[in-house]
Amino acid sequence: MQFKLLSLAALAATGSAQMMNLTATLMNQTDLSNLTTYVSLFPQLLQSLSMATNITILAPSNEAFAAFMNSSAGAAIAANDTAAIEAVLSYHVLDGTYDASMITSNATFIPTMLTNMSYANVTGGQRVEAIMAGTSVDFFSGLLQNSTVTTANLNFTGGVIHIINSVLTVPAKISVTAEAAGLSAIAGALTDTKLVDAVDDLMDVTVFVPDNAAFQAIGSAVGNLTIAQLTSILEYHVINGTVAYSSLLMNNSMIPTLQGNNVTITMLNGSVFVNSAKVVQADVLVANGVVHVIDGVLNPNATTIMANPSTTMVAFAGATSASMVPFTSGIPTPTSALGGGAGSAQSSAAAMSTSSSAGAWAPMKTGAIGAAALFGAGAVLINA
Repeated sequence: MQFKLLSLAALAATGSAQMMNLTATLMNQTDLSNLTTYVSLFPQLLQSLSMATNITILAPSNEAFAAFMNSSAGAAIAANDTAAIEAVLSYHVLDGTYDASMITSNATFIPTMLTNMSYANVTGGQRVEAIMAGTSVDFFSGLLQNSTVTTANLNFTGGVIHIINSVLTVPAKISVTAEAAGLSAIAGALTDTKLVDAVDDLMDVTVFVPDNAAFQAIGSAVGNLTIAQLTSILEYHVINGTVAYSSLLMNNSMIPTLQGNNVTITMLNGSVFVNSAKVVQADVLVANGVVHVIDGVLNPNATTIMANPSTTMVAFAGATSASMVPFTSGIPTPTSALGGGAGSAQSSAAAMSTSSSAGAWAPMKTGAIGAAALFGAGAVLINA
């Protein structure tokens, strides 16, 4: 496909004052020449950005673009997939002006201009997470990819630009994210119950995903389940119609699930629990909402089993561990797994209140998932 290149220099020379302000700002930053080239491929997007007010642009540096283009996801974009390119660019534009000083240690989930439902099925646009970690301002995207601001507060008439050190990862579908993150048990269970498309296609969801160890711990129980029983259990992990980021989880709240029964959120001793299962990885952004990884499988027939600091509560009484992780046959082995990054158990504890009083929980951020898994998932999503 041939692209029509809209000259930024021409816009700066002949456009309106607002266009001149944006384009001149971009052109004056030599470290953003790759970004300006790609934005120029989309005259309508460029004009919309030039005319927009109250926006924040997260601008990947030339080095960030070079690393991205050497990845599998970048290769897909290099093949002139215009929809994919525009989706990636749109995801870097935030709705609102966010000066670096406005980003605090409390996680904020900011809507972006990515509203194309082929890539995002979240009301108001796909989100990016903003948080201050120490003295750095970080933005977390799909699969907990961490992009750090290297140059902040380049103001233009329509808002502000922050230069970041890596390209944001467009959040992938739940099934793709599960495979890439090493959550192979849930990926296999969704496949066995033929729920992959149903879960991927829902709009505005929160999914509490048990890790592989959680499924293995009740291996004797899941081995005897019918498809209907397994379906009911999986649906009990899905909140439909609400994207409950960590900042929105409230102590002692009861939330109805897709299965019909409620789950109860409890904050206890610096940790967050869903019924009796502990959140070990929060805020994994997906195409249609958010995933929180938990250390136990929830049971819709045992909704009253809650967190207990003195003992390990098991939602499936009498279940014993299996030698192998259930449901993983035929599921690809990931190149890396979620861990040590945004919302990890170790970093979350420092940010959560040890009080059991009502309040929102927001985890600290310390790192990101391996690049191989990130860009692999990105390529799958772009080519979907």
